[in-house]
Amino acid sequence: MNEEDNNPEHFDYKKTENDGSQIRNFKGLWSVTWIGHASSLIQWEGLNILTDPIWSERCSPVSWAGPKRYTQPGIDMDNLPKIDLVVISHNHYDHMDLDTLLELEKRFSPTFIAGLGNKKFLQDAGLTHVLEMDWWDEVLVQGKRVIFTPTQHFSARGIFDRDETLWGSYAFIGSKSKIYFAGDTGYFKGFKEIGEKFGGFDLAILPIGAYNPRWFMEPVHVDPSQSVQAFMDLKANYMMPMHYKTFVLSDEALDQPLKSTMDNFQRKGIDKKRLLALNIGESFFRN
Repeated sequence: MNEEDNNPEHFDYKKTENDGSQIRNFKGLWSVTWIGHASSLIQWEGLNILTDPIWSERCSPVSWAGPKRYTQPGIDMDNLPKIDLVVISHNHYDHMDLDTLLELEKRFSPTFIAGLGNKKFLQDAGLTHVLEMDWWDEVLVQGKRVIFTPTQHFSARGIFDRDETLWGSYAFIGSKSKIYFAGDTGYFKGFKEIGEKFGGFDLAILPIGAYNPRWFMEPVHVDPSQSVQAFMDLKANYMMPMHYKTFVLSDEALDQPLKSTMDNFQRKGIDKKRLLALNIGESFFRN
C-alpha cells in the first residue's frame, strides 16, 4: 500500500450538513444518522438512542496525543433531539469517550447502558443513570426491549485491566421494527445465533474498517467481506457501514473499506439499495 493511501490529507470526504431539523421533527418508524466512527443517532419507535458517542478530537486517555479525528462529527450536539438512551459497546477510548458522555449527561440526563464491570467506573466519572448488562440480558426502555448481545472482542483502558469489563452489541426489538448495533467485533458464530433468535432486523449497523493487518486484527475486527457475511447471518434488510472514515486506526487504505463492502454486495448478489452507505452527517428515514 502506498503511504499516501493512509493519509487523510489526500482524501476529501463528503460530509452532509445536518442542522437537526428533520431529526427533531421525525415521527416515523425509525431513522439512523451517522455521526462518524461507531457513533450514530438511532430514532426508533419514539426513542432517541446514541451508539458509542464520541465528539472529542482524539480517542485517547490524553487530549494532546493519540488518534486524531480527520472528519468532524456529522451533527453538532446543539442540534440533537432529546437523547433518551446511550448504549456503549465496550470501554476502548474510541467507543467510550468520557468527555462526550459527561456532556450528554449534563444536557439530557439519559440512561446509559454498558457491559458488566463498567457501572461503577461510569458512575464515579459523574453519570447518574447507568445500567450494566451481561450477554443476553434484557431491559425494557419505555416498553421496548434492549438486549445486550455477544461479540468477539476485548476490553481495556490501560495496560493492566484487559478483559476486566464486558464488551458486546445491542439488539433493539420493538413492536414494529428491529435494529442491531454491533460495536467492535471479529467474525464469529454468534452472528448466526443472534440472527436465529431475533433475525429479520430492519437495520444492522456493522463495522467495516480498521481491519489490516489481518494477522493482528482478524480476531477482533471484521473485514468488509466478513461484515457482509454478518449482515446475511443477522437476516437484516439494510446494512449501514460504520467504524471507518473518522480515525486512522489501521493499515488499509482509507477509501478501501467501503469499496470492498460494495464489491462484496455485488459478489454475493445483494441489491445495492440495501447498503446504506451514508455520508457522515447523513440520515436515512423509514416511515
